[in-house]
Amino acid sequence: MDTSNQEQSSPINRSVGDSASPVNIFDKAIAINIDKELELSLGDEELGSEDEALEGDTHTTTQTVVEEADADDGLDAFRKKKRIKKSVAWDDFKDVEVGHQKILMSECIHCHAKFKKTKTSTTSSLLRHRKSCAIRLQKLKKATQQTKINFPSADSAKASQTYLHSGRFDMAVMREATAEWVLMHEHPFSIVEEEGFNLMQKRGMPEWQRISRTMNKNDCTSVYEREKTKLKNQLKKVKKISLTTDLWKSKNQKNEYMVITGHWIDSNWRLQKWVLNFVHVPPPRRGIQIADAIFKCLTDWGIESKIYTVSVDNASNNDSALRCLKDTFSRNKCLLAKGKLFHVRCCAHILNLMVQDGLNQIKEIVGTIRDSVEFINKTDGRRLQFVEIVRQLQLPEKILIYDCKTRWNSTYEMLTCALEFQDVFPRYRDREPNYDFCPTLEDWEKVTKVCNILKVFWTATHVISGSDYPTANLYLNEVCRIKVLLDSKVDDEDDFVRSMVQKMKLKFDKYWGECNLLMSIAAILDPRCKMRVINYCFPLLYPPHEVQSNIGKVRQALYDLYDEYVEIHVSGQSGSSSQLLVGNDHPTKSSSSASSSVSHVSGMSEFLTHIATVESVQPIKNELDTYFEDGLLTAADDSTVDIVNLDALKWWKDTTKYKILPKMAADILAIPISTVASEVIFSAGTRIGVVRYTG
Repeated sequence: MDTSNQEQSSPINRSVGDSASPVNIFDKAIAINIDKELELSLGDEELGSEDEALEGDTHTTTQTVVEEADADDGLDAFRKKKRIKKSVAWDDFKDVEVGHQKILMSECIHCHAKFKKTKTSTTSSLLRHRKSCAIRLQKLKKATQQTKINFPSADSAKASQTYLHSGRFDMAVMREATAEWVLMHEHPFSIVEEEGFNLMQKRGMPEWQRISRTMNKNDCTSVYEREKTKLKNQLKKVKKISLTTDLWKSKNQKNEYMVITGHWIDSNWRLQKWVLNFVHVPPPRRGIQIADAIFKCLTDWGIESKIYTVSVDNASNNDSALRCLKDTFSRNKCLLAKGKLFHVRCCAHILNLMVQDGLNQIKEIVGTIRDSVEFINKTDGRRLQFVEIVRQLQLPEKILIYDCKTRWNSTYEMLTCALEFQDVFPRYRDREPNYDFCPTLEDWEKVTKVCNILKVFWTATHVISGSDYPTANLYLNEVCRIKVLLDSKVDDEDDFVRSMVQKMKLKFDKYWGECNLLMSIAAILDPRCKMRVINYCFPLLYPPHEVQSNIGKVRQALYDLYDEYVEIHVSGQSGSSSQLLVGNDHPTKSSSSASSSVSHVSGMSEFLTHIATVESVQPIKNELDTYFEDGLLTAADDSTVDIVNLDALKWWKDTTKYKILPKMAADILAIPISTVASEVIFSAGTRIGVVRYTG
């Protein structure tokens, strides 16, 4: 970030840095304009004919070129320099000098990995690293996600087509674009009244008219309403929608807000996530109040009959709220599977509860490490002294990272990073007299034990949240790995480990002791797993006497759900077939008004109507049976498919063997297994009315 800021400010620095005393950049610009005006005031007296100009002496020509160059100095500083290095690799690399010999190397600006420069200056190794750099890929993911309001990107083809115009200036269009700009970057409404903003606009568009903050606020509201109307029209075409909701309290204002996010698969088989409401919930925030707020939001969007599931955390008021909503939707017969899948408990929240039991075992040690990281990073001198010891011990040069106290995964990352430098901290204490809270050797041993257990939880969290496609089908295997780990450590010889794991296992049994239908059905609809996944996982998750009964429950729920989709499909087919007869009627035109109302149906129309009814009502074979008989999808079936990172939703989109099962799979895979999509709204930079994440 610091480098980019320096690069952005360097043109201004260059334009005024040659002077011995500080120069105001606007004064210099005025001086340039005066020089130009004097030059123009000479008129044609200074200019001879074309022949005279060609026959003039060299000194005059050179002097003219120098004067023109001097006159353009003020503008050249703002012009973009031509790039010498054309490879895209240099977007992510820079040249640095390493060591006392100042060997020139190429350094990744993201992870700071260094590569030797070849004699021919090839960039093959840089391009390979660019594709696999974990930090760069994470940044790209964050940039593509959490996009505010459905605006096209500036360099997209859609943008170039949308904004092509005749060249005439239209202030109404500019006001709309300004409102979109303010919303996209969350600028204050008052930014349009700033002098610099209006000066910039005037220079590029002399016809520009000032906009007040009140006008900009009204324009932003208009943009919001426009986007909301678009979304409403889109929701009319959606059959099933899953929700996530979360509550957040402001420490400063003491206000509590609720966000409701909708998830569904659109007609192009893309997972959509949109914030539907962001509302203040007054105290006491009981379950009935939460249920009323959710139902009011659904009614406003016209989707109260399309709700499939609602994902919430494990707060007691959420349980009572969903009981109220389930009763309401059940009376209207809106819920599939008799509402068995309606209430989804946030798996990430359950993991967090278990992890906190582990971190509480080393609460004081975590505080000591956090204070150490803050102390060392506070000044450049302390950091340099720490880095010097790291180099002496020939350890990898990494930056000590802070953690977010409310995010256990960031605390885990802080601890694992500090563990790599556990030999550095005592040596640093010997050099720094003010550093007297260094963790002991026993502390580091406890941290190591905790991190070895939390590693499985961290991996599970990243497997689920680190993908751009639906991941409900992945969670059963990760939960199974956690259960196996806890079972192996619950009777550990180490008292510290045994005490910690026993507390974590109690949480696991409380929330996942019973069979989880959603996780199981989603895993079965993964073509790599099918029924084999529960035959493998259930003996590891449940006692022997419960395994077969739980497998039977999942299988029965799966077939019952499929039968409901068959019924929906048949009713849709019968509705279209009833229209087929009307659609193929060809009235015979006649001069008689009586005969004009008589329609004639062809024999082919009657036959096609019969076939449509028979085929829809009497399917040849149950698609679930066919799906299970086909066997598992393996790499041998298609070498071009990445089996490990398979997008199950895309597989169902591309398959042509089934008619009903893909619709059911799409609805199931769209169900969010956690409330992370709603929780991130409370992070800085994403608080806005209608927000689009993907699609």
